[in-house]
Amino acid sequence: MTHDRIHAREPTHDHDRWATGTVTTLDERNGHCVVTVDDDGTAVDLRVTFAVRDLFVSRLDLSDGGSPVGERVWYRKKSDL
Repeated sequence: MTHDRIHAREPTHDHDRWATGTVTTLDERNGHCVVTVDDDGTAVDLRVTFAVRDLFVSRLDLSDGGSPVGERVWYRKKSDL
């Protein structure tokens, strides 16, 4: 199964291969985490593992218990949802 890539911080490698967006939702679908980002008015669904979700959320500058919704992320779409 192909998963998408997502970073909480700007990537230092292959910078031109990454898009940016703002997290709008985090959901669970078919045993995976689906992060929806808004990329200039276009909703993009990213399928990632829960471990990747936990990692990128932990790297966001959030207050204790804060939501990642509204945070800027970098991503690469690889899966077909």
